[in-house]
This record gives sequence, C-alpha cells and structure tokens, in this order.
Amino acid sequence: MFLDRVEATPEREAFRGKDAAGQWQSLTWRQARELVEATAAGLFEVGVQRGDSVAVIGATSVEWVLVDTAVLCAGAATTAVYPSTVADDVAYILGDARCRVVLADQDQVAKLREQRASLPHVELVVALQEGADHGDDGWVVGLDELRARGRARLEREPSAVTDVVDTLGPEDLATLIYTSGTTGRPKGVRLVHDNWTYEAVAIEALGLFDVDDLQYLWLPLSHVFGKICTCAHFRIGFVTAVNGDVTTLVDDLATVRPTFMAAAPRIFEKVHNRVVGQVTQAGGAKEKLFRWALATGREVSQRRQQGRAPGPLLAAQHAVADRLVLSKVRGRFGGRMKYFVSGSAALSQDVAEFFHAMGVLILEGYGLTETSAAIFANRPGAFRFGTVGRPLPGMEMRLGEDGELQVRGPAVMRGYHHREEETAQVLDADGWLRTGDIAELDPDGFLRITDRKKDLIKTSNGKYVAPQAVEIRLKALCPYLSQVVVHGDGRTFCSALLTLDADEIRGWAKANGKDGASYEELTRDPQVQAMLSAAVDQLNASVARHEQVRRFAVLPRDLDVEHGELTPSMKVKRRFVEREFRPTLDAFYQDA
Repeated sequence: MFLDRVEATPEREAFRGKDAAGQWQSLTWRQARELVEATAAGLFEVGVQRGDSVAVIGATSVEWVLVDTAVLCAGAATTAVYPSTVADDVAYILGDARCRVVLADQDQVAKLREQRASLPHVELVVALQEGADHGDDGWVVGLDELRARGRARLEREPSAVTDVVDTLGPEDLATLIYTSGTTGRPKGVRLVHDNWTYEAVAIEALGLFDVDDLQYLWLPLSHVFGKICTCAHFRIGFVTAVNGDVTTLVDDLATVRPTFMAAAPRIFEKVHNRVVGQVTQAGGAKEKLFRWALATGREVSQRRQQGRAPGPLLAAQHAVADRLVLSKVRGRFGGRMKYFVSGSAALSQDVAEFFHAMGVLILEGYGLTETSAAIFANRPGAFRFGTVGRPLPGMEMRLGEDGELQVRGPAVMRGYHHREEETAQVLDADGWLRTGDIAELDPDGFLRITDRKKDLIKTSNGKYVAPQAVEIRLKALCPYLSQVVVHGDGRTFCSALLTLDADEIRGWAKANGKDGASYEELTRDPQVQAMLSAAVDQLNASVARHEQVRRFAVLPRDLDVEHGELTPSMKVKRRFVEREFRPTLDAFYQDA
C-alpha cells in the first residue's frame, strides 16, 4: 500500500515534521520511499530476517512512521512500545516478542542502557536521533549509520527490499501492540497486514477525507488509533503533519492549519475547560456575550442534528455570534478544521455538543487494540452525539445476553502472542470477539457504549451503576477536574476520588489571588472544595438516585503512569486506584 502510494503520487508532499530547530520541513512520497528502503536494507545488514520482530520505542514523529514502514518492508513485524512504559514492562515486552533489534529515541536509548542486564536478547539498539550515547561497545548505532549500510546494500542489490515485499501476504504478522494491562502483564495483540489494509480501505469508504486534506497527527504511534491514521494516510495520500509534543499543539494547529485531527477525549475536554475557564474568569460583558453566542450555536446545532435548517431570525443571530465569538474559538484550531475524530475512550456528549455549537463537528468512533482500532464510526451525514456511530463496512456485530458487544470481521486480531488460552477466552472458533464492553443499539443502528463489563458497579442495594458515564458527566461540568474515579461496588452508595487539572487550577489560582499556591494546597482550599461540591450537586440533580455521588475526596496529586495508576495510554487502572486509596474510600462509609 505504501509503495503503491509512492508510485501514484511520487512528488506530492507526504509529511511535514519539525527539524532540530523546531521548523517545519516537508518530505515527498519519493523521498519517504528512499528513506524507508535504506532503513529496511540496513535492517537486513544487521541480521533482521523475514518474520522477526523489531521494537520501536519513541515519541510520535515522521521518523517513527518511516522506521515502522521500513520494518514492514523488511518482512519483519513492529513491536510498538509506549515511551512511558515502565522499565520492568519494557524488558518483559521485548523478551516476549523476541526482539533482537530496537529502534529508539535518544532518551529511550539511555533507559535501555540502564536496563541492559535484563535485555540479554537485544543485540542492537538504533538511535533515531543524533546525540544519543552510542558508547564504544557497538551495542548502539545511529539511524544514519544504519541507513548508510542499507544504501550500500541497495547499490549491490537494488531490488533487495522489493523482492522481500513481493513475498509478503495479508496474513503475515505486521504489528505486535501490547495492551495497556489494567490488570496483570500486558498481552501482545497480533495484527497482520490485512488488518491495516482493511482499516485503510474502510476509512477511505467513509468519504471523510481526500488527497487534498491535511492531517495533524500527534497521537502515540504505539497505539492502534495513531497507527490507523498512518494507514489512511498511505491509502488516500493526503499530507500529514507529525509532532508528538502536545505542549505545542495549539501553536502548531495555528501554523499548520490542518483540515482534520484525531485525538483522545482528554484533548477535547482540556480545550473545552480552557475556553470556559477563561471566559468565566473574565466575567462581565465578555462572559455574557460568550454565553449568548454559545446558546445560539447550541440552538443551531440542535436543528442541524434534526436535519433542519435554522430559520431567518436564528440564522441572522448565528451570523453575529459566529463573527464575534464562535469563529475566534475555531481560529485556535487553524481556521480550516473540517472534523475532529475522537476515539480510545468515551467522549462526553456535553463536550461534543459544545464543539458543534462552535462550528466544529467531532466524529466519535469506537474500537479496541484487538480490532485494529476503528470498527464503528459516526459520519458527517449520519452522526449522533452520545453514540459511536454505525459499523464500518465489512464488520458484523451482535449483543450477548448480558449486553456485551461482540464483533466479527477483517479488523479482528489473530490472537494474543503466546497466549492461546487467553485468546480462546475472547475469540471463538467462528471469529466472534468478545469486546468486554456493554452496549446498547438504537433502532436505527447507532451504537452506545455504556461501560466496561468488568467496571460495572453493583451497590449493596442491588442497583447497577455504569461509573464511566457518571465520571464523564462530572468532568464536563467542572473544567478544573483531571480524573474522576467513581467507587461503590458492594457499598451502600457511590463516592468518588477526584484530581485537579494542574494547568487549569493554576489559572484559577492566579485569577483568585492565590498565585503561587502548590497543587496540594489548592486541593485543600475551601473555595476549590466549594466549587467541586457545586459541580457534584449539579451532577446529582441530573442522575438517578443510586448513581449520585454522596461523598468525594480530592487527592493530593494527579494520577499518573509512574505510580501505576494509569496505563501508558492514560486509562485509569480502577482496581489499582481503589486498592491504593482504600483508607480514604473506607472512611466514606464508616458512619453510613
């Protein structure tokens, strides 16, 4: 698919990436192929053979895409490792996948050197950037050196890479992605070439993008969501600007001016929180104007969702609201954004409606690592907020007796690596995959994911609570929250552990005369506590009695990967958090 794209549009711009000076530089498809083939041939020179696994550990960059593609062109499979993965799990993954060669960022090279004693099977590390400590033992070489060896091989044997590509088939292993592991050791999901080509063709069939689009890609490429963005890129041929540094995201969007971007819900939550927080702090006429414009945008949004156009008066009001307020919010995204695409976790309906009121549609989809990412998606002409849309072409679905979503089709994995018994537990002989998610199907085919099957709470009163829905709603109500963990299994009522968004609460503190207060001090601040209590009260007024959060505590720090509370893909390890903060949770119920 990659080579076909190069042949079809060799001189069109393929990538934009930042150089060492932070300036955007372009790469054509022909230039990309030269780098890919040189890297693939270099892998041959260091002993990589067809069927081997080669690890890639690093931040999202153009180089990541190129070396991943080179591994595939060499007939090997990429083992994708999150940069934030803890050392013990890195050693486990590299051993389980039998990786002899690792391509890694500069900071990851240093980590690998520290772990070398636990990596006896790793024979060579290739540093993706200049400046890494190569040492004098030959264990680390630079990517430029690897490519130089590859170019020498291609001079001797010009068809070395294409000869191997010609031997590959749709069922050859392409990628091992290790699941985040909210419990136990991560499992390697086996994804073949056919999984990725299916995703690319299915995305193309949705008609969302064409060759003249410009994608901004920041998602982790060690995650399936990021990977399918590159697959669609190869298939359709649009330009992709790549930069994994989220801290520069807002500035980059204004510079690059993309037409679409995929992201996890947390990005949309932070944008929503930032806009609402700034307006609230400004107060006065500015806040009143914003609230009016937002209400006008929401009314137009509601009509459009119903397939109706706004009447003359509303259209005129909306034109004024757009000129004064809404267009300025869109300008933060570069002014050309056609769609955002949301996945990897549930998106708050309130946040989706907020963006639509601003004039930008978020298309939410659904998938798992075990389904090569997307298997359901909303479309511009067929979307419904609060759902993940309808199945992609070629995918089948059914709901089990307990409401568990089961799927079958070309996106489904070929199993867990070296885990036949665990594969059999989720994938039956007829190809149906048990997703572990509880779902509901609207009469017209839109799917709603209500929660993870294993996360459902059953209170001591026998009432079931889907915690994720409550958590998402509370975060949408309060722009200063980072994480919400609802608890209550076997308890008489629901409680919650809350953490603050460090960036947003610092802005609040500055606006409220508390600049310089530490994060921990702000968690105990009476004003902050009152603000959170008001949000919880607002939540409780909108949910059933058994779903209400009766008590909460604000943790003295945010949850993170380092303490083991979040997976590398930033999902909360609910059971781990409940164990870690058990004394706090128990205290909620001592007098209940």
